[in-house]
Amino acid sequence: MIYNLDKINEMAEGDQDFIDSVIAVFLEEVPEDLEKALQEKDHDQVYKLAHKIKPNVDLLGMEQTRAIALELETLGKQEANMAEIEKRFPMLKTDINQVVAELKNDFHL
Repeated sequence: MIYNLDKINEMAEGDQDFIDSVIAVFLEEVPEDLEKALQEKDHDQVYKLAHKIKPNVDLLGMEQTRAIALELETLGKQEANMAEIEKRFPMLKTDINQVVAELKNDFHL
């Protein structure tokens, strides 16, 4: 399992609707945002996507994914070579796709 719900459970204090809401937002927005940033090859979009993804993957206990998002955020902000950014996107996309599949399966969505 690529994710861990400990942080969400702690924040939710037993509120299953809150947990479901966080997961629904993640499933709805993150994959779509990822594709958009990949297609546009725009530093600002990369920065914004990574900045948006970080707290979501942090809540889901995805430390490796959070580290990749932080790298991408920094590279986007610094307007680094797009080839450097593109090297990291497959790792992020793989992690996101895996957690989306796991969450859909585990939460019967």
